[in-house]
Amino acid sequence: MYKVKEAFYTLQGEGAQAGRAAVFCRFSKCNLWTGREKDRAAAVCNFCDTDFVGTDGQNGGVFETAEALADHIRSLWPDAPGTPYVVCTGGEPLLQLDETLIKAFHQAGFEVGVETNGTLPAPAGIDWLCVSPKADAPVVIEACDELKLVYPQAKAMPERFVHLKARHFFLSPMASPAAPEGSTDPVKQSNTRKATDYCLANPRWRLTLQMHKIIGID
Repeated sequence: MYKVKEAFYTLQGEGAQAGRAAVFCRFSKCNLWTGREKDRAAAVCNFCDTDFVGTDGQNGGVFETAEALADHIRSLWPDAPGTPYVVCTGGEPLLQLDETLIKAFHQAGFEVGVETNGTLPAPAGIDWLCVSPKADAPVVIEACDELKLVYPQAKAMPERFVHLKARHFFLSPMASPAAPEGSTDPVKQSNTRKATDYCLANPRWRLTLQMHKIIGID
């Protein structure tokens, strides 16, 4: 059984795959925060701005089999040229994503991308793996396609992760979770400057911005 908060077709907004069309499959539940405001202060990832609670979002639901979920995701992809691509995110997708579902996605013609906090082992078969460490949570994934670090985090500064094997190293400026969508966020403006300065001083790292928010899409 798979519980999905929402699923939607859009453009990937961050990292090395930015601008690529994808179906985002946002799984419910996370192991670093309940997703409820009453628990935010005590959460490992207390800056999260994503709603991943329940299954009541756009195209969300409970799917009894991997094939049912893969068919559902396939129905959101347009009938047009281009390699289908699904991004499994959350919450924490590795609480639910398994080899059976990855195989079902592949059989439906999809390349499979995953965005994870890195605290759980990744199943075999993932085509693109993005690890985004949070605070002092232990990272058990030692190799990935891209490391995307929300910056700055006092307990997760870039120096802590230089030993990880990644093809790409990105800094993503932290936003204020309290900032209304579409509003000017002085916290993010300040953090964008800090991330820019860090990348200039440490050119192994590249700046990535949330393009989807800048251009006003999901």
